[in-house]
Amino acid sequence: MNPKEPFLVKYQGYFRNLLKWQDLDRFWERLRASETDWFVYAIGEAPPDRPATKNEFAVFIAEIDSLLRREHKEDYCGIVYIDDPEAPSMAKIYDPNNLGSVCGPGFGPPPLPGWVLSTLPPTDLPAAFPPPENRRRWWRRLFGG
Repeated sequence: MNPKEPFLVKYQGYFRNLLKWQDLDRFWERLRASETDWFVYAIGEAPPDRPATKNEFAVFIAEIDSLLRREHKEDYCGIVYIDDPEAPSMAKIYDPNNLGSVCGPGFGPPPLPGWVLSTLPPTDLPAAFPPPENRRRWWRRLFGG
């Protein structure tokens, strides 16, 4: 993977947390009103080779909003991060059931998000950020290979 690839550079940049559910509502409204094409990338699936259609994008927003509110049983959002509130071009949406150490200093890198919305064609994130070598050595020691 080329670390200077535009998607990866943007992905590793500064993101702001949408802490309140109202912040998320405003973000969805901005996206619904946008004329920009968006890629919808589910991490673990092959990166999409085309942006979502307007209908696909609207369905995704409705479904992911429902999933987040149903499964993130908190009075705050806090699991959606965007690059720019005024002119967003990327969002990281974390899976409520796989949060790990998303926002704090933890042991190792934060987990990959569950989904990424991007105006740039996405890169295969699991391939770009493989597990640390110490984990691979541990696995090989246990099971060979």
